[in-house]
Amino acid sequence: MDNSFGALIKKLRTESQLSQQDLADKAFVSRCGVANWESGRRVPDLVIMSRIAKALNVDVSVFTNSLDASDTQADIIVLDDERILLQGAISVLEETLPGVNITGFTKPSEALAYVESNDVGIIFLDIELGNENGLDLCKQFLRLNPLVNIIFLTSHSDYALDAWKTGASGYLLKPLHAEDIKKQLSSLRHPIQGMSFI
Repeated sequence: MDNSFGALIKKLRTESQLSQQDLADKAFVSRCGVANWESGRRVPDLVIMSRIAKALNVDVSVFTNSLDASDTQADIIVLDDERILLQGAISVLEETLPGVNITGFTKPSEALAYVESNDVGIIFLDIELGNENGLDLCKQFLRLNPLVNIIFLTSHSDYALDAWKTGASGYLLKPLHAEDIKKQLSSLRHPIQGMSFI
């Protein structure tokens, strides 16, 4: 893959005096995701690209001429409407799953659009999302991709029975811990080819 997009992101990030982690935090992705873009291993979709453009204070059109293609490795996404909890979840997942692309969303509509246009293997889905309900969103995600693994995140164990009725792969109580994540990932309903979680 031509690395012109990666070189452009690295140049703009450096000029903005941001570390890879700084850019990752601003775009709600893992630092590994930024590293993969800069190395040319991955290319973000337009939703994430617009976040990068905003973080780097440039117009998204700056990136369009440098794009060539995106690879097909499945992604992991996290949907939580609380930014601090979202950032914490991404950090724990990044430590637990080094080398895997992790993207965060605070808005269900953005997460649904991302799943519609990307090969997402796992969704860590908060159940209480302001006016939205993660249990209902689970059904929408599964309509878009019947093979996606959904692992619910919540602070309340009261939802456990309802969560299992949705076809989800797992259920985790907040805050996330590496051992709990590994246990859930070892029993996914739909194993993901090429992804190692050990």
